[in-house]
Amino acid sequence: MDPSANLVRAGSFLTLHYRLSGPDGDDVVNTFDDKPATLSLGTGQLAPAIEAHLIGLPEGAHQAFDLPAGAAFGPRNPELLQRVKLSLLRELGEPGAEYAVGDVVEFPTPDGAGTYAGVVRERGEGWLLFDFNHPLAGRPVRFEVKLLGVL
Repeated sequence: MDPSANLVRAGSFLTLHYRLSGPDGDDVVNTFDDKPATLSLGTGQLAPAIEAHLIGLPEGAHQAFDLPAGAAFGPRNPELLQRVKLSLLRELGEPGAEYAVGDVVEFPTPDGAGTYAGVVRERGEGWLLFDFNHPLAGRPVRFEVKLLGVL
């Protein structure tokens, strides 16, 4: 390792390519075939457990690491499984929208300033069961990174 290389530190600004995949090996995010990403460590753009693996890596490093179930996005929280009445979805959602198991639906935050997503897990008579957990919560993940620049 070149001792003069820029090393990743807390608060570093990074230009990088990265791939995040779940236990099935399917990519959740992959920038290798597109423009690189830019981000600042410690601002919540990456999970803290992933950021911890980047600390100390030199500019130019290309590595992959595996995180055990729940380490990157926390455990699955059963309280984040919630039934929503279809009448409420029709009132607040797009008119005439149809919902199927596996669909991702955006909901406004209580303050209206942002959104969060839920996945339809079940359909019932007059309701849908949504899962508001991160899709990789409670699951092992693989993170591959190529550091192009470290400031």
